[in-house]
Amino acid sequence: MSKNELFYQQKHVSDVISDEELKASEEYCRGYVEFLDRCKTERESVDYAVALAEKRGFVQYKYGMEARPGDKFYRSVRGKALMLAVIGKKSLSEGVNIAGAHVDAPRLDLKQLPLYEDSNMALFKTHYYGGIKKYQWVTIPLSLHGVIAKKDGTTVSVAIGEDEADPIFLVTDLLPHLGGDQGKKTLNDAFSGEDLNILIGSRPLGGTEESDRFKGNIMKILNEKYGICEEDLISAELEAVPAFKARDLGFDRSMIGAYGHDDRSCAYAELAAILDTEAPEKTAVCLLSDKEEVGSDGVSGMQSAAFECFMEDLCDAQGVKLRHCFENSFCLSADVCNALDPNFPEVSEKRNNAKLNYGMGILKFTGARGKSGSNDASAEIIAMLRNTFAEHGVTWQMGELGKVDQGGGGTIAKYMANRNIDTIDAGVPVLSMHAPYEVVSKLDCYMTYKGVRAVYGIK
Repeated sequence: MSKNELFYQQKHVSDVISDEELKASEEYCRGYVEFLDRCKTERESVDYAVALAEKRGFVQYKYGMEARPGDKFYRSVRGKALMLAVIGKKSLSEGVNIAGAHVDAPRLDLKQLPLYEDSNMALFKTHYYGGIKKYQWVTIPLSLHGVIAKKDGTTVSVAIGEDEADPIFLVTDLLPHLGGDQGKKTLNDAFSGEDLNILIGSRPLGGTEESDRFKGNIMKILNEKYGICEEDLISAELEAVPAFKARDLGFDRSMIGAYGHDDRSCAYAELAAILDTEAPEKTAVCLLSDKEEVGSDGVSGMQSAAFECFMEDLCDAQGVKLRHCFENSFCLSADVCNALDPNFPEVSEKRNNAKLNYGMGILKFTGARGKSGSNDASAEIIAMLRNTFAEHGVTWQMGELGKVDQGGGGTIAKYMANRNIDTIDAGVPVLSMHAPYEVVSKLDCYMTYKGVRAVYGIK
């Protein structure tokens, strides 16, 4: 055998992609950018996905419906997570092919009683969600998204700060002239969670004899716009997210800068792939889960029974036991990995870290330190995935979450594996992960889409 045959060498996607596929990747990324701009929260992502799915023939699955080859079903989990399936030619007893991503992202949630005034200004108290560097969230434009649930059961949708005509919101910072003491603190200590208060107004309502004039003016505006009172904020889910639009990055436009690449780059790849799926051999399942950034707990997270309920209903329709389906299934836990950053090479082991433009990143394990909290996929599963990707022309690379003992992280993989489903992590490499503005390569996004299609068996 030649040296080239004996040695493994990663391939830059630009060196192997055809001109036709290069054009296809640009078209795919245009759709992805639209998804990013319209889906800043998990609820918006689910609504967007359901609308697209229904246009492609998916119907809401209810217990007792048949599950025949070619049928397309979906089920929403409280409007915050989503499961879609295209029934395959083979019985569910032979397993299903699953791709699972998450649609939640780090953000600032409003507290239960968020509105207050101080020093003739109105502000919102927040509680950050997920792993963030708090200093990155100050002095950037923020928008508010979410729902307000009233006592009568009606809900009001909120999305303000995205349109150019909308106001935006902001967490303030000290001027450098007065920041001497602040500058002596570490990055992690410069801001506490309780410091992330959002400035929302500075004009009073009524005369000087009135109390709570600045808070009162905000409530008047909210009442006129949404028909709510302050008590309704207790039963609201309002998220402050970066108001930035997704943009091409670099002179060569080879990258995309945006909020929420983790993990919407993989979620969109799954969604686009399942919408392409018509008559798979094995049933194809797409999972868009919630709560991954905080441990996958809760009714809409992957530790809940919602997935089992959906799959058990489908299995019952074919007279199949759920456990037989799971033990013959495969799951691609489609989550992003860190890309090697030339500005911070010291945290990565270059031989094993994913890089931009080298394709979909496969992670045998995640976790921390001694692979704690990790799925750690088997050798056979990696070999199977290598073969699948080779058959479908998917450019891929191996990755890991930095040097040993440097840090670590987790995905939904271990929760799928705990269900007796063979599972492996793979997804888009990301620079500046968990920052308000992250960076991905267009070619890596496209190869991840191709990778999910390969798992579903689409040529």
